Amino acid sequence: MNAARALLCAGFLACCLFGGQLPGSLQASIPGAAQGTRGRREGRGPRSPKGGPPRAEPHEYMLSLYRTYSVAERLGINASAFQSSKAANTITSFVDRGRDDPSPSALRRQRYLFDVSTLSDKEELVGAELRLFRKAPGRRLGLAHLQLSPCLSGRLLDSRTLELREEAGGGWEVFDVWRALQPWRRAQELCLELRAVGGTRGGAAGQPLDLRSLGLGRGARAQQEKALLVAFTRSRRRSLFAELRQGWEARSGGRPRRRRTARHGKRHGKKARLRCSRKALHVNFKELGWDDWIIAPLEYEAHHCEGACDFPLRSHLEPTNHAIIQTLMNSMDPAATPPSCCVPTRLTPISILYTDAGNNVVYKQYEDMVVESCGCR
Repeated sequence: MNAARALLCAGFLACCLFGGQLPGSLQASIPGAAQGTRGRREGRGPRSPKGGPPRAEPHEYMLSLYRTYSVAERLGINASAFQSSKAANTITSFVDRGRDDPSPSALRRQRYLFDVSTLSDKEELVGAELRLFRKAPGRRLGLAHLQLSPCLSGRLLDSRTLELREEAGGGWEVFDVWRALQPWRRAQELCLELRAVGGTRGGAAGQPLDLRSLGLGRGARAQQEKALLVAFTRSRRRSLFAELRQGWEARSGGRPRRRRTARHGKRHGKKARLRCSRKALHVNFKELGWDDWIIAPLEYEAHHCEGACDFPLRSHLEPTNHAIIQTLMNSMDPAATPPSCCVPTRLTPISILYTDAGNNVVYKQYEDMVVESCGCR
């Protein structure tokens, strides 16, 4: 048992260090890390909403966040505690809409454009990152300084120094753009500009460099290699229905289909029917008609509370003092006093990955989604 706990702790420490993504060896050692938590299945591939554009393909970075934080919830760890989450409960990704100059001339400046109109100014912005995939460079060797600024501004946001070697491969370069996104929250589009200059080991800047030679040209990139803007926000607790209703209306102009989605557990005898306890409740988002915007999970175990709170109340039901008195009064005169109610006493969150009204992929942790225990109130 101690060895297992040590492995889990090591895994989640690594999660903080690796930016929210568990290394493959650790994913394999933690059940559910690679495929999401047990009983919470993911949607596979983009699905076209009725009468709307194809749903955005989720970036592997967002899938990695969802899988990692889902495992954390299963272990009773709040996702906002991770360093990689920046204490946010909502993470929204925006795919670059910019284009490179098709001319063969050197690419000295590159602009990245993001539609950020769906970001709400009612949520606290706690972080923002620009993630750029850099392919293995060509023959260019030596040092290069990457400089990122808002478009039409000489103000430096963030910078990176690359040491290009023959054996060096590609990878993701991450820039902090929180300061740039703050004043743009009410705008429709965020524009960022990247430049590169040659450098020396002393740090002095040299001549402008061709970004294509550094592996940063857009070219014919796969969807998973496109530049990604990631916004980390923290919002007050809201109901799932109220928050996502706008998404339903934007996609279909109506409400989700109503179908039977709950599968209750078996009842064993009269006493089991009467006793307050947690029962099975299986929720299937696909049967609800929500799979056109919910990516994962497509189903999960929500549970519910059912049964009577009769006298004498059992201690494991953790009744309040008021529930004890009410139950006592009900036992003396059922017609005058109703019984106390069997209700959830502890609820836990789940992670949901979905597309918003702007077809951006969003991760959000929703509170009070799973009943863990029941009691009398």
